[in-house]
Amino acid sequence: MFDYTAPADLLKDRIILVTGAGRGIGAEAARTYAAHGATVLLLGKTEKNLNAVYDEIVAAGHPQPVVIPLDLERANSDAYGELAAMVEAEFGHLDGLLHNASILGPRTPLEQLAGENFAKVMQINVNAMFMLNSAMLPLLRLSKDASVIFTSSSVGRKGRAYWGAYAVSKFATEGLMQVMADEMDGTCIRANSLNPGATRTDMRAHAYPGENPMNNPTPADIMPLYLYLMGPDSKGVTGQALNARE
Repeated sequence: MFDYTAPADLLKDRIILVTGAGRGIGAEAARTYAAHGATVLLLGKTEKNLNAVYDEIVAAGHPQPVVIPLDLERANSDAYGELAAMVEAEFGHLDGLLHNASILGPRTPLEQLAGENFAKVMQINVNAMFMLNSAMLPLLRLSKDASVIFTSSSVGRKGRAYWGAYAVSKFATEGLMQVMADEMDGTCIRANSLNPGATRTDMRAHAYPGENPMNNPTPADIMPLYLYLMGPDSKGVTGQALNARE
């Protein structure tokens, strides 16, 4: 699956929601899914960034995406309900959901981690993800073949010092994925977690300021597994904690 080559029409006619779609891995996934035939719902905080991705997809001649500005830190249950109603009214169902949006938060010892910083990371990385997932689940059930990808991290599988709230949030992400996969077993919905690993993104640069980013792969380099998990070739693969690179 690491050297997976996706058919050009892998995601034809599929409706896929990508969070954090304005930059980095989320933007690349959105462009990649659109290039393989999907109508992509671009969700993120900064509308300017989302519009730039929208323009790229349209200019390339791919299916017209939808821009959904949403601040995951402040969105309440009504906002998620309204989003679900919009998706249902426009498309009738949802075929895929990539939970990509997250924040790093302070990298500091736990004893120096302020409660408000911990709460902010958990709100965006866990609570908002849970609420969005819950709102979209009825629409995923209406798909013939639905895939949910949870973005994880190596520090969400084995905790490491100074990764604080981010590591805790990714352990929670793994737990949510496992519970969902078990509950959805035997249905049209599969759920897996995906650790992108060291990738040339702004978040990685912030976490490792002394690292040469050119030594890391670009988001485009790790897209094969994102395509494999989102498309029909991964039917039957669920509840797995995967890495984007071997």
